[in-house]
Amino acid sequence: MYAIIESCGKQYKVAEGDVVFFEKLDTEEGKKVTFDKVVLVSDEGKVEIGNPYVKGYKVEGKVVAHGKGKKIIVFKYKPKKNYRRKQGHRQPYTKVEITSIKAATKKQATEAEEKVEE
Repeated sequence: MYAIIESCGKQYKVAEGDVVFFEKLDTEEGKKVTFDKVVLVSDEGKVEIGNPYVKGYKVEGKVVAHGKGKKIIVFKYKPKKNYRRKQGHRQPYTKVEITSIKAATKKQATEAEEKVEE
């Protein structure tokens, strides 16, 4: 079983037990995080596609660590004008272990539908 979720402006394919690197999330290490924006769910060949999101599904994970990515060098220059600028950048990330892909109970699904309709 796998799902495609939307988070931080990107889409990620996740399955239970996967470790995924997201853009920096405001959650402490060791805490649970829930992703409600599920775009697609595939379970043993049965595929559900959302419009825009699949109702009644959520993906849960545990924050493992926060960190910074590999350094990249940003170098700008203009030829013949003695203009040179060198700058480094390290993108922050959050490492999340996916614990479960759950179908919400009927009560939670109806509440989610009402929230989307508003």
